[in-house]
Amino acid sequence: MVLSPEATATVRATLPVIGAAIDDIAARFYDTMFADNPELLRNLFNRGNQANGEQRAALAGSIAAYASSLVNGAGVPHAMLARIANKHASLGVTSDQYTVVQRYLFGAIAHVLGDAATPDVVRAWDEVYWLMAGTLIAMEAVMYSESEQGWLPATVVDRRQEAPDTVSFTLRPPSPGAFRPGQYISVAVPLADGARQIRQYSLSSAPGRDHWRITVKRVSGGGPDGEVSSMLHASVRPGDVLSVSAPFGDLVLPPGDGPLLLASAGIGVTPILSMLGHLAATGSTRRVVVVHADRAPAHHAHREELHDLVAALPGATLHRWYEDTDGCSCACAEPALGERVEAAVPAAGGSTGRASAQVVPVRVGRADLSEIELPEGLTACLCGPVPFMREARAQLIARGVPASDIHYEVFGPDLWLGRD
Repeated sequence: MVLSPEATATVRATLPVIGAAIDDIAARFYDTMFADNPELLRNLFNRGNQANGEQRAALAGSIAAYASSLVNGAGVPHAMLARIANKHASLGVTSDQYTVVQRYLFGAIAHVLGDAATPDVVRAWDEVYWLMAGTLIAMEAVMYSESEQGWLPATVVDRRQEAPDTVSFTLRPPSPGAFRPGQYISVAVPLADGARQIRQYSLSSAPGRDHWRITVKRVSGGGPDGEVSSMLHASVRPGDVLSVSAPFGDLVLPPGDGPLLLASAGIGVTPILSMLGHLAATGSTRRVVVVHADRAPAHHAHREELHDLVAALPGATLHRWYEDTDGCSCACAEPALGERVEAAVPAAGGSTGRASAQVVPVRVGRADLSEIELPEGLTACLCGPVPFMREARAQLIARGVPASDIHYEVFGPDLWLGRD
């Protein structure tokens, strides 16, 4: 998939100008589109991310990264497009909505660039847009054909407090379809002002059960409080019914028997739990290094579950960092370095056996992957705040892990687009 020679030359020449103006273009695009189509902001786009500017920054980054890859010979950024397509499919984005986006996007380009938006420039960038849009539409069509289409009613059968600001909900959809460990679902909720807002939550338990589980951290501080997470925390109880999508997402458990690094911070632990749960349920002997960073043990959602899942894997090692132990005695009660711990785990046929894994004493401070032993030839999966993942990725690359073997998931707009 390539640009025409004429468009390539024009885009290459104007990329610095577009790049310098892309934030203004994105702002104008969203403002005009929502002014004419307020239902999109109320029922499809995340109002919180619009308010704090994160969605605008993500759009700008994706367009600039895609155009740059086309004209600089880097090839199509498949990983970036896969993340976008999965998010779109989880929202139910339709192909005709790309036409709406194109109209307002190019209106914004003309407004911001003024006389610099000549017919040749507009034609060249329109070619970029439709190459990107066409790829996404095709990818999303495949995803829709392979999944349950539409929204599913899922009954809440359990609710548990996992940390002071984190609650898990066990859901029973009409027919829990298969999903790949690490994927997420969308949850659509009606709000008090009549809006319908959609958020994505990782499936935090292993597949192959008659239920799904999501874990929701209440978003507060640093910007608008989370409308959906706050509502779920305050109002949803067993017996309620939530509207959910089929599972989507491209950060999934790597296949095969090769060694793994599963690194998370904060609520980023949720897809990692699903991966570990599947490995434990299938009796995997893969070498797995598990890393988790959190504010404090008391804020570490699913802390005991993570410990037990690692203990169920004979080839696994668990490393944890807490910025503050809060004087918690649990930090002092961890096994000594090199000691192996046991946990009862389901064995083949449903009986209970014993398995063990190495659990390293917790460390105080920020996670540092340069301190731990890593197996050769590993594949890494990262999930957590973008600064955590950038630092982890940099440390892995410094240790010789190829960038192509490092995968990540961003909760919310992908502010890392174009930088991987």
